Amino acid sequence: MDKPDHVLIVDDDRGIRELLAQYLEKNGMRVSLAANGREMRAALEYGAPDLIVLDLMLPGDDGLVLCRELRAGKFRTVPVLMLTARSEETDRIVGLEMGADDYLAKPFAVRELFARIRSVLRRTRMLPPGMQVADSAPMLVFGDWKLDTTARHLLDAEGTVVALSGAEYRLLRVFLDHPQRVLTRDQLLNLTQGRQADAFDRSIDLLVSRLRQRLQDDAREPRYIKTLRNEGYVFSSSVEMRDNPP
Repeated sequence: MDKPDHVLIVDDDRGIRELLAQYLEKNGMRVSLAANGREMRAALEYGAPDLIVLDLMLPGDDGLVLCRELRAGKFRTVPVLMLTARSEETDRIVGLEMGADDYLAKPFAVRELFARIRSVLRRTRMLPPGMQVADSAPMLVFGDWKLDTTARHLLDAEGTVVALSGAEYRLLRVFLDHPQRVLTRDQLLNLTQGRQADAFDRSIDLLVSRLRQRLQDDAREPRYIKTLRNEGYVFSSSVEMRDNPP
């Protein structure tokens, strides 16, 4: 029998915690609860959950601080779905830039949250066996570039920071975690944007084009991201993992 997915809910509203726990457990998931950052850290001492539902507005360390902490530590690969009473676009963007995998504004339907959880879990697991993202080092080095995965900065040969959007960062991370592996457009779209491609969807091609511009990679003679006709893309450079930035 398959082990149930384990979801950690971090929200200071007791009513919301209990409502979500009841619904998720009814639908076959295992649930742990935390009211703040301290309780979240205590829960994580027992091991990594499959996903964390994290409220933005928390007493003490808020959701953005906690999300940044998760992405900088050993739980950096655990997907995070962020909740907030705010609905402004800037809050959503900041949450995603901090490393959240999805974002849902309160009030919300519990069924929608459940669907989002399943979508995020499916997205993080959709790579073929042996291609799941492993825990990564703080610094990934390839060619003339370095990616600081703690600060989420791309650095050129002189150490100058090159700005990346959230989608560009996620795409580059997928490539760096799986060098010399062919990734289809459907896989890349699902991993970076959480959705399937339709017949005329060229958004991944546009995102790859933008990332190539950031890396100064000539599409006609690419050094890093190569296009494989009717297959997808492959990151052709070797990648070195370093424990500490040089």
